[in-house]
Amino acid sequence: MARFTRIEVALKMKETGMVPVFYNKDIEVCKKVLKACYDGGVRVFEFTNRGDYAHEVFSELNKYAAKELPEMIMGVGSVVDPGTTSLYIQLGTNFVVSPILSAEMAKVCNRRKIAWSPGCGSLTEISYAEELGAEVVKIFPGTEVGGPNFVKAVKGPFPWTSIMPTGGVTPSEENLTKWFSAGVHCVGMGSQLITKDIIESGNYDELTKKSQSALAIIKAVRGV
Repeated sequence: MARFTRIEVALKMKETGMVPVFYNKDIEVCKKVLKACYDGGVRVFEFTNRGDYAHEVFSELNKYAAKELPEMIMGVGSVVDPGTTSLYIQLGTNFVVSPILSAEMAKVCNRRKIAWSPGCGSLTEISYAEELGAEVVKIFPGTEVGGPNFVKAVKGPFPWTSIMPTGGVTPSEENLTKWFSAGVHCVGMGSQLITKDIIESGNYDELTKKSQSALAIIKAVRGV
């Protein structure tokens, strides 16, 4: 069962402004990445459903978070069908993120009051996702969909919409300023934050510093 309600998930996404996105088949690497992000101030983390037995890695990582990093809200991403959605809900995921919009997935999440963020690329899809109960919609791939200008355009007729772009987001001041000035709810960030070099070198202190820096930039842009 999820440790955090979908309302708590949406609020924490807004509060921190950044959701790291990561997958590795090695549970020890995942634990170190999660701890480094947590030490850097991250409180919402998306584990990517990728590769065989990914759900087993998530299960162990979620148990680790509950015991060692109690404020960390663990969720799963890259889920595209209701069966896999149910599997991760059974493993205690607090939210489900998808690159697509699936009404069947929405029904599964809504029955258990799990936060669900579908991938959208148009106003029509965003509106339908909200009709299906999505509090935070994902735009993916963020840059290809239209980048910050797309977000700004959406917020005109849909000022109530909460948007999380993933794809094309970097931890630089220039990039984050563009996204948050456009009005995003939060951003998803994968390999630009958790770089290949960090994983290969095991320099997790660098990841902590990068997380702290990105969160500080977000706060500054918001004027918090």
